[in-house]
Amino acid sequence: MPTYELITKEELGKGSTISLQILDSEYDVYHEMARIMFDKIRDNNAKGKNTVLICPVGPIGQYKRFASMVNKYRLSLKNVYIFNMDEYLDNNKQLISINHPLSFSSAMERELYSKVDDKLNVPIENRFFPQPGKEELIWDKMCTLGGVDLCLGGIGINGHVAFNEPPEPDEKISDEEFKNLSTRILKISRETKTVNAIMAAGGYIDIIPDWCITLGMNEILNSKKIVIGMFRDWQKGIIRKILHGPVTMSVPASFLQLHTDAKIIMTVNVAERPI
Repeated sequence: MPTYELITKEELGKGSTISLQILDSEYDVYHEMARIMFDKIRDNNAKGKNTVLICPVGPIGQYKRFASMVNKYRLSLKNVYIFNMDEYLDNNKQLISINHPLSFSSAMERELYSKVDDKLNVPIENRFFPQPGKEELIWDKMCTLGGVDLCLGGIGINGHVAFNEPPEPDEKISDEEFKNLSTRILKISRETKTVNAIMAAGGYIDIIPDWCITLGMNEILNSKKIVIGMFRDWQKGIIRKILHGPVTMSVPASFLQLHTDAKIIMTVNVAERPI
């Protein structure tokens, strides 16, 4: 059995196909993610092109910084299309209310859209969340727009990207089938509920929904560029599996090894050995 926990900070990322950038602080990671978003849109605007993004709610610290850059330098977002990765569902497998304290839709409005000057902002019709019963519309719209230019995201303790949870032991699916899954409803894993409760609900696990809707690995891996931000101490173990372990659905983010332009931006604390 590989001893990933023994991989040192100096060895981390060597030989991996995933690009790695190590920064000092969580806030440096946010700033770098914001800069990458800004630069992509600025460059596409100069070419008269649309910019298509996949964006997470977690991490979210990049959005206020990005909005500040947009307002300061008067960058138009009128030709930007944003697809959010996922959203929580209630027990009827319908979107939770925008008034729910964990609503990702509300978080995007609070952290990004409300911070941008109206004259520059992303048009409402260009903002997309996956919706139950309309799962196929996400991929169709992305294809109509010419594909996703940039996918931003984070990583869960079990290696999930968006809410692409590793299959449970009794699920019959191959790695190839998992890699090609598109937008769908699924049950959130126990590990993810626990970590999300710690991060977003003061440990109150009862408020974390059991269900979600998520973009699939198909949409993520077909993005032209993928940038992942990591800065949590509990990510020390999973980062080693992502960079140096086998490509497997048991660590969904390991599929980033197959991408031609995937980058992880992380803090020095995550680079340290977990034990």
